[in-house]
Amino acid sequence: MWSNFHMHSNYCDGKGELRDYVQQALDWRLVSIGCSSHAPVGFSTLWCMKPEKLDAYLQEIDSLNASTPDLQIYKGLEIDFIPGVVSADDFRHRLDYTIGSVHFVDTFPDGRHWEIDGSHTTFMEGVEKIFHGDSRAAITRYYELTRQMINAHCPDIIGHLDKIKIQNIEDKYFKEEDLWYQDQIEQTLEAIARTNAIVEVNTRGLYQGKSTTPYPSPWILERIHQKNIAITLSSDAHHPSDIINRFPDMAKLLLSIGFKTIAVRYNGNWKPFSYNMHGLIQ
Repeated sequence: MWSNFHMHSNYCDGKGELRDYVQQALDWRLVSIGCSSHAPVGFSTLWCMKPEKLDAYLQEIDSLNASTPDLQIYKGLEIDFIPGVVSADDFRHRLDYTIGSVHFVDTFPDGRHWEIDGSHTTFMEGVEKIFHGDSRAAITRYYELTRQMINAHCPDIIGHLDKIKIQNIEDKYFKEEDLWYQDQIEQTLEAIARTNAIVEVNTRGLYQGKSTTPYPSPWILERIHQKNIAITLSSDAHHPSDIINRFPDMAKLLLSIGFKTIAVRYNGNWKPFSYNMHGLIQ
């Protein structure tokens, strides 16, 4: 049995209704789950929840939780951090937990928000038009915004910490061994260590074939372990069948690094659960 607090239904860009995720979680005997659709961002996107759907989303989670005694179901959102536009603070009062993520970095000259985990063409366009071809400045800005989110509007969970690496095809923009890149990671982890935030270990890049390593990379996970930062295991599922995708692989990796527990929301609080490759140990 496992848990997962990062999943997307058809309230945003996920496939399947909330009840489909609940049924899959019951079938696989998960301990608890959290629903975390992409929160509205205040402008039109292809993948964020529309503002008018938020009330129905929250009410449906409450209803599912009340009618499913064998599974704890928590209300969450994956909330973008865009300075002056949206942050976890805008929604946390209505939720059981928040995931904070950076998907947008600054704006194009025409005012469009630059999405950094969309198409590679859009990514290259942003590097050229916003950062005048300086990819190091663009990536540094991504981590600066992540730290600003942590310092000023800290969520419960830090979402896919190094997701920008999916654009780094064949080390086009950086090598993870580069000192300037490692310094950005170190500064970000130091900011997290000063909070109670949990870092998610996200398997989506692996099972999608967009990355050969989880978010965050194993060497970053080693630094997270050294700093005693809590982690939780998630799949960022956009289909019910992906709720625990690649979890045994990640459990093996995390155990080899030295992580003894995974943070799980249980009985209304975040608690450390022991685990092995087969799941959580109660």
